[in-house]
Amino acid sequence: MDVAQLLVDGFGRVREEVHGVLDGLDEGALAHRPPRADGTSGNSVAWLVWHLTRVQDDHVADAFDSQQVWLDGWAERAGLPLPPEDTGYGHGSDDVEAVVLGADVLRGYHDAVHDRTVGLVGSLAPRDLDRVVDRSWDPPVTLGVRLVSVLSDDLQHVGQAAYLRGLMLR
Repeated sequence: MDVAQLLVDGFGRVREEVHGVLDGLDEGALAHRPPRADGTSGNSVAWLVWHLTRVQDDHVADAFDSQQVWLDGWAERAGLPLPPEDTGYGHGSDDVEAVVLGADVLRGYHDAVHDRTVGLVGSLAPRDLDRVVDRSWDPPVTLGVRLVSVLSDDLQHVGQAAYLRGLMLR
């Protein structure tokens, strides 16, 4: 298996898990926020899926110097009361509460980001992964490190969403 196939497979697994989490959940279930021990509420399935997709969209677009899918019509379609460039990083409770989206929008946006991502990573050669994409870190971040970071973040968040789904449906 070459590096491009490995990355396409990894992002495909994220997509499969996102679809599994969303299947059969209505907007109320997607917006449900579990209580925390401190009396606050946790993240919803909708927020988790939106956030993991926004991060993938933002980071992959930046690494390949391309337009974010979100900024190409999905922000307007979703109609969230958040700035278009918002990815969810640093969100507080009110921000999480504002992310109310149905499964069709979440799935459609994720699929569009997935298609763009695999289109970009599908022809990478091993040498491409050494290209520096972010010099603000020490050491500078390479494309390979950035893509693995995105995969890791996506899998963690979709796992959280799957756990929350399981709690709601038990």
